[in-house]
Amino acid sequence: MKPVRTLIVDDSASMRATLKRMLSADPEIEVVGMAPEPFAARDMIKALNPDVLTLDVEMPGMDGLSFLERIMRLRPMPVVMCSTLTARGAEVTIEALRLGAVDYVTKPSGSPDDIERDAGLLCEKVKSAARSVARAGPQRLPAQPSVASAGGGGAAAQLIAIGSSTGGVEALFSLLPALPEDSPPILIVQHMPATFTRSFAQRLNAECRVNVVEATDGAQVTPGTVYIAPGGERHMELQGGANGRIKLIPGNPVTGHRPSVDVLFRSVSKLGAGAVGVILTGMGSDGAQGLLEMRRAGARTLGQTKETCVVWGMPRAAKEAGAVEKEVGLSAMPEAILKACRETVKVGSA
Repeated sequence: MKPVRTLIVDDSASMRATLKRMLSADPEIEVVGMAPEPFAARDMIKALNPDVLTLDVEMPGMDGLSFLERIMRLRPMPVVMCSTLTARGAEVTIEALRLGAVDYVTKPSGSPDDIERDAGLLCEKVKSAARSVARAGPQRLPAQPSVASAGGGGAAAQLIAIGSSTGGVEALFSLLPALPEDSPPILIVQHMPATFTRSFAQRLNAECRVNVVEATDGAQVTPGTVYIAPGGERHMELQGGANGRIKLIPGNPVTGHRPSVDVLFRSVSKLGAGAVGVILTGMGSDGAQGLLEMRRAGARTLGQTKETCVVWGMPRAAKEAGAVEKEVGLSAMPEAILKACRETVKVGSA
């Protein structure tokens, strides 16, 4: 395979040098250029035709978000954002992912060992981005009618569990605003750092008819509310049935993640036919075994199609494990989820 041709865009000369050193250590990546600001980057993109762009979120002249929006509108390409672990960095990064950036990494800092560890993650994300499908921001999907007006009046007693990773922010910004305010409770694990999940929930909440919150330990799940698992040191489980409570529990990473989609899905599998499981775009295999347990227990299970995924990793692993009952494109996912909820009610009451 040819090396992934990568262009680094960052206003800091020292950061550009650090990123080049980190990326150049991987023989499967070639740094073809470095730009100190977006206007120089624009010319280098035309001249060098890179496979992937790493982009600083905040730069003088034209900020990273404005440049990203222009790129995704005029020349969509895989972009990995370089962010800081601050509240401001979280807000800007989430908006970048909404606009179509494939992924993000935190800016390297700390000891040589820390930077070496970060280098492996950076290289993996750049290579994954090169295999991804660049998209110009989230689709505006048609709003779905209320659950009650669509039939299947008992659907509010059911529950939806969703897992996503790379590309998931953009997918959720398309999917969730289309759902009605009386949707069943929705529990979501989206892989992201602890400093990002609250901003993510707040940003989603501003665009949705459902109420979107960062999950808290002991919160009772209620219809019309979406619970985003907080990033960090704990997994998220459902305890006590469809009208039960959220439990945030410490534990080791599962399939490399904490919180893990597998942990959430396994806890929801206890609802049997009273739940719907959805696996969206993402790198890796987190959620495959948990979704399989849900399906074996009687839940309806949906997987995002390869064609509409930024990275067809998690849905592919779930499909190959036999966990996916039906593959659905992102544009049809809101309707498919609600349809599965109504069909689940019929099965549960049969």
